[in-house]
Amino acid sequence: MKNDSEINMLCIAAEGIICNQTNNSTFWRKMPCKWTNGYSLEIALLLSVFLGMFGLDRFYLGYPGIGLAKLCTLGFMFLGQLLDIILIAAQVVGPSDGSAYIIPYYGAGVTVVRSDNETYLLPQADWHNIT
Repeated sequence: MKNDSEINMLCIAAEGIICNQTNNSTFWRKMPCKWTNGYSLEIALLLSVFLGMFGLDRFYLGYPGIGLAKLCTLGFMFLGQLLDIILIAAQVVGPSDGSAYIIPYYGAGVTVVRSDNETYLLPQADWHNIT
């Protein structure tokens, strides 16, 4: 079951950026906690590379329909296998239950940013008209 809890986290802005609220380069932000059901990124990637033509990567991640289609078509003539290797390595395709992968390091995970009312660019006062 998904855990919708959040944590209040101290963040540091990039060098040279001063935050309006704190008058320094640090600020607090609520971040969602990542939860997992035990799916390993390494196992998913290895299954995709070596047995992806049979759909075992998709069966492992909880997508039995796509796994069966890959099994019957040899990974969509190996193009689907190549595409899944890229998508799993970039963490675009994750477990079907929405959980995060277990990764063996404390590195960056990929977060898909979609454009909405919060993420579009607002014109700034120091932008100059280029004609």
